[in-house]
Amino acid sequence: MTTPRSAGVPFFKMHGSGNDFVLIDNRELCLPQSEMSEWASRVCPRGFGVGADGLIFLQDTPERPDVDYVWHFYNADGSRAEMCGNGSRCAASLAHRIGLAGATHVFGTDAGPIHAHVLEGTDLVKVELTPPTGLALGAKLNVAGHETTVHFVNTGVPHAVVVCEDVKAVDIMTVGRAIRMHEHFAPAGTNANFIQVRDDKRLFLRTYERGVEGETFACGTGAAASALIAHTLGLVGPEVELTTSGGEVLQISIENGTVFLQGKALMTYHGEMYPESMGIAPLE
Repeated sequence: MTTPRSAGVPFFKMHGSGNDFVLIDNRELCLPQSEMSEWASRVCPRGFGVGADGLIFLQDTPERPDVDYVWHFYNADGSRAEMCGNGSRCAASLAHRIGLAGATHVFGTDAGPIHAHVLEGTDLVKVELTPPTGLALGAKLNVAGHETTVHFVNTGVPHAVVVCEDVKAVDIMTVGRAIRMHEHFAPAGTNANFIQVRDDKRLFLRTYERGVEGETFACGTGAAASALIAHTLGLVGPEVELTTSGGEVLQISIENGTVFLQGKALMTYHGEMYPESMGIAPLE
């Protein structure tokens, strides 16, 4: 396929709780996977690209009868991510909107199959996340010169969780980055979440996100990790509402070890992008 200089590439812009994404229907573009990382690093920067926390390609997969489609997910820095909770809701919503899948469906990620349900007539999407792994509580780490109690679990991607008295007072860029890069989590690093308990059903959450390399308005897998750890520590029950730094509310339910995430997935606009203007070579 050849994309002439004058041709635009259709895209969709969506967000889940302020965590925003550019999504592309790759059935039309047919971009090879080998070029997706560069596209993410060029498309996602704000000011010079479309601007987003990540880039998602949706693709049908006739050779896989176990899923309705697959996604290829890339962070803003071009790194490929195994999973993203907010992105998964956006992907499921768009897939249903463009006829790629029904309201209830399964799609493939690097973390495994994700079961999704689009609540028709609303902006809500509920996803069943992959089984959590690697739960480890109470590590004492030197973080930015202070001993800090850090908990950990992988909810599709790795997440460290710190319980705070006041999340608003946390210097996310300093402390979050120190945890994200800490040798305890080498070589892959981790996302860093900071939670404040409001009561046994509600948490405040702030997240320093790996790949974005900064604080995001929300992180779905981080919300799941935070709720799971808070529940394991006996701080909250199995049904949790998390208020993100973007002001949105994510709902987490823990049922027999399975973690479900529900929240809004909103289409903000769709249009055409011009890859060459972002330094991307034309497709051959």
